[in-house]
Amino acid sequence: MREALRHGRVRELFVTDAAAARHPDLLGPAPVRITDRAAASLSDTVTPQGIFAVCDLLDVPLDRALDGAPRLVAVCVAVADPGNAGTVVRVADAAGADAVVFAGDAVDPHNGKAVRASTGSVFHLPLVRERDTTVAIDACRAAGLTTLVADANGELDLHDPAVAPLLAGPVAWIFGGEAHGVPATVAERADHRVRVPIHGRAESLNLATAAAVCLYESVGARALRSAQDD
Repeated sequence: MREALRHGRVRELFVTDAAAARHPDLLGPAPVRITDRAAASLSDTVTPQGIFAVCDLLDVPLDRALDGAPRLVAVCVAVADPGNAGTVVRVADAAGADAVVFAGDAVDPHNGKAVRASTGSVFHLPLVRERDTTVAIDACRAAGLTTLVADANGELDLHDPAVAPLLAGPVAWIFGGEAHGVPATVAERADHRVRVPIHGRAESLNLATAAAVCLYESVGARALRSAQDD
């Protein structure tokens, strides 16, 4: 809520008396007072906080999000779980990514659970909804980004030193859905497929964890190259 108010995207604000007393610093001009019963009907959580905002939609066109020589972009292909989707947005924001693209049959990033999982990061960087995955990947490549698919069977190992120069450049990381990963047709269209090595006995990493590892590996490679150039 603080981030929504801070970035000026709130159209209307609804608040219970108890919430108003707890958070006087969050109240903008003339909030609408509502009862606890109304708050319960508005919320999809068990214990609503009592503050609700009507905000502008956050998504922007693909070409606008990729304008201006982006360096790091996350592309979520057919990601269905809103909690994972919101967490990827949060991780991308923390890693300094330029945008997050939701491609194909992906969850709406405006989903309440996705917004909560992002902990406000949905207000910090451009979000894109592009139904055509091919269009999304081709647009990333046209923007100068190397397209990398996070794939458990990828031909490149994320931690191979030889991969570092690739990661240090402008990159669009492509992450797939929770159950089946990135579709084969999408993986084939990307420039490379990169695997996150599993050193223990875990079967795999979940989507949000893999995204965090990959995005931060790019950040680290870029920082190392910058230090070497200096």
